[in-house]
Amino acid sequence: MQLLFSMFLFLIFIPGRGASEARPADARDLARAVDARYNDLKSLKSSFVEVYQSPGVSRTESGTLWLKKPGRMRWEYRVPQEKLFLTDSENAYFYVPGERQARKSSLQKIDDLRSPLRYLLGRTKLEKDLDALSLAPDVTPLHAGNLVLRGVPKAMKDTIAELLLEVSPAHQIDRIVIQGTDDSITDFRFAQIEENVNIPDSFFRFTPPPGVTIIEDRQLAH
Repeated sequence: MQLLFSMFLFLIFIPGRGASEARPADARDLARAVDARYNDLKSLKSSFVEVYQSPGVSRTESGTLWLKKPGRMRWEYRVPQEKLFLTDSENAYFYVPGERQARKSSLQKIDDLRSPLRYLLGRTKLEKDLDALSLAPDVTPLHAGNLVLRGVPKAMKDTIAELLLEVSPAHQIDRIVIQGTDDSITDFRFAQIEENVNIPDSFFRFTPPPGVTIIEDRQLAH
């Protein structure tokens, strides 16, 4: 949970890829098409792979993500280590099974890479939230037929140098790549996405296991 959660709580994803669907003419058209797709979403479930790289560090993790409006997320990391990162609209919690402490922080104080995931639920307008919005023809998408948008989140210029969104022909976000101002790169890749799934609110509440103490953190990180 490195440096960017504030942005994921401000913004994503894949059921079908219509090869014959009309393609947006420019970055603004593509951004508006993505906004239109996600504005009506209430929840999302997806498997994810998170690849983090920084000078001297390389890490790949994977698991399952659940999102639900407003501002609720549940990241269950399973490989290579079980971890839980959860938000309940007001606070965020981070817990590693087996440890005696869980960490808690106000969402308003969080600076974490997952924050841009609020794009996943259409809570903002890409054209409004990203400076220097453009297509990125120099970036090869993971999936043939996808397009890549490039921009800089206005609210996170101090921590994010560049944001890449890989968008499918169905205007779903398959991938988010975040380049930090500290030369780190975090690459989120999504698959097996289900939209508007029934997720109870209780799924986003953290109940510490017996014997586990919750401590307050100014900033969560993993």
